[in-house]
Amino acid sequence: MFTKRFLLLVVLVAILSVIAACGGAAPTPQTITVVETVVVEKEVIKEVAGEKVVETVVVEKEVEKIVEKEVAPADPNAGKVTLDTVTSSEPPSLDPALGTDSTSIFFMRQLFMGLTGFDDKANVIPSLATKWEVSEDGLTWTFDMRDDVQWVHRDPNTGEFAAVGPVTAMDVVYGVKRTLNPKTASDYAYALYMIKGAEAFNTADVAAEGFADLETNLGVTAPTTYTVQFTLEKPAAYFPSIAGMWITFPQPQATIEQYGNNWTEAGLIVTNGPYTLKEWQHGASIWLEKSPLWINAKDVQIELIGGPIIQEESTAMSMYENNEIDVMSSPPGSPVPSTDIDRVKADATLSKELFIAPQLCTYYYSFINSKPPFDNKMVRKAFSMAIDRQSLIDNVTKGGQLPAHSLTPPGNFGNMADDKTIGDYLVQPKYADQMAAAQKVLADAGYPEGEGIDIVLMHNTSEGHAQIAQAIQSMWQEAFPKAIIKIENQEWAVYLKTILPDADDAEKPNVARNGWCADYPDANNWVNDVFNSKSDSNYAKFFNDKFDKIVEDAAFEADPTKRLELYKQAETTLINEEDGIAPIYYYTYVRLYKPWITKKVVSPVSGDPISEWRIDMDMKNAAKGTK
Repeated sequence: MFTKRFLLLVVLVAILSVIAACGGAAPTPQTITVVETVVVEKEVIKEVAGEKVVETVVVEKEVEKIVEKEVAPADPNAGKVTLDTVTSSEPPSLDPALGTDSTSIFFMRQLFMGLTGFDDKANVIPSLATKWEVSEDGLTWTFDMRDDVQWVHRDPNTGEFAAVGPVTAMDVVYGVKRTLNPKTASDYAYALYMIKGAEAFNTADVAAEGFADLETNLGVTAPTTYTVQFTLEKPAAYFPSIAGMWITFPQPQATIEQYGNNWTEAGLIVTNGPYTLKEWQHGASIWLEKSPLWINAKDVQIELIGGPIIQEESTAMSMYENNEIDVMSSPPGSPVPSTDIDRVKADATLSKELFIAPQLCTYYYSFINSKPPFDNKMVRKAFSMAIDRQSLIDNVTKGGQLPAHSLTPPGNFGNMADDKTIGDYLVQPKYADQMAAAQKVLADAGYPEGEGIDIVLMHNTSEGHAQIAQAIQSMWQEAFPKAIIKIENQEWAVYLKTILPDADDAEKPNVARNGWCADYPDANNWVNDVFNSKSDSNYAKFFNDKFDKIVEDAAFEADPTKRLELYKQAETTLINEEDGIAPIYYYTYVRLYKPWITKKVVSPVSGDPISEWRIDMDMKNAAKGTK
């Protein structure tokens, strides 16, 4: 028998393969050389005093062996300034022509630049455009562009960045035309209908004779390489805000034509903003990486943004408290769970990291106006009245939100949040009186105590939305005890398809959870872009000719005083006369920021500019116990 002693000197002889996943990967078998020192016992014959004897001696021997061993690859993110976060749902699209939701828009605003942008007070500021002017008749807007912005591609294998061409006026023209082209099927194309010929082009039969002429005659042209000109149907003083929407972003024609619907995948996409798409593992994670070729790259400190896709707010909160993520915010991640807000406010550390501020958003329930029983406006009125908005805020959301009685929230031109003649019956001082009035309205509609009503309230999957739905279900059940009220939920991308206006009513719920945040700070963004009969975001299917006429007149009215009056008429029609929706509350930001985020610029218009944020990595690493 013999014993062994091993001294392993490991030399890596295989080159690690490219690791796609960020934040490290599972160990992978690698070929390595092991130098092994072996101690063995040998019997030797020696002659002692003229006699041969057998003696055991110890011999050490070094042996090289080639073996497979699991070796963890190096972290490709090590040493980079990283904003660790979560995304609460899979972004339905990163295509500027197709995005509709706040998560998608957040990422698109990091990846792309438009003609204009918005500062932290929602003022329109130059971006790709250096200046703009409007003709005396208010119909022609001319934007002069900078000439130093490049389309950038990131090689997924080498991680190298390459400029693939300048961003020109023709890229803007192509982007607008592609958004409006009915073959693209953009749900947001209607927001550009003030452009001359836009509605006719977007609603045309692509096979009809003269379709190509409609595109040619569209009111967007490139008089020079770096000049874009828009001709409008009627004057629209807020058009520079429209020029800052993602649907007007320049789009890379060559890339789109080469890769089709897959052009926004990592490794294929080209971008012109501060970040590129490093990785998108659908349903699992998404990561952006700083573009070193962006015009202001030297001012961008954060090199990586991203993390896993996690729907559960409670899971995200645990990750935040474990220093695994740096911020609790939405979009793209999760807000602070309402169930944790009291604890956060009482905690000595978390309370200092809590950030609450007004947000240009409204939370509301869409009654499906075309589906019984909510095709009856008295039923809609009763159910809207039976929501105790202040109690919901005090006991469920707990984020300092304001009870909503109108559609457009404070902070936008044309909002009616301070005008209590709009929806005054929804925010009465005593909820008991409000509920009693709701019960009478429903009885007068033919449903005493809710008898005969069997409805589904649906929300997209979220713990916060679920808690709100359960609270409102309880309020409705108390007010209308004989009604049957069920709650269902769907994953975000599926939910958006379910509630599309042209989707089958039989597959829809009776009531759908919705929220709307400012694309630009004007009431037109709510009354026109959401509830115009032509809007693909009109999930309530609120179709009203009178309302549409008022909204159209407001969109093109040059006199601000007259526009305000028209917006009031629009809200009066939507809320007081028709109760097309149930406004619930005006949002606030309810966020947590780690103390190492030292400069957090919050945009009131969707898409915080992460390129302007700063992280103290020494503080972050110390807190995490890493170098």
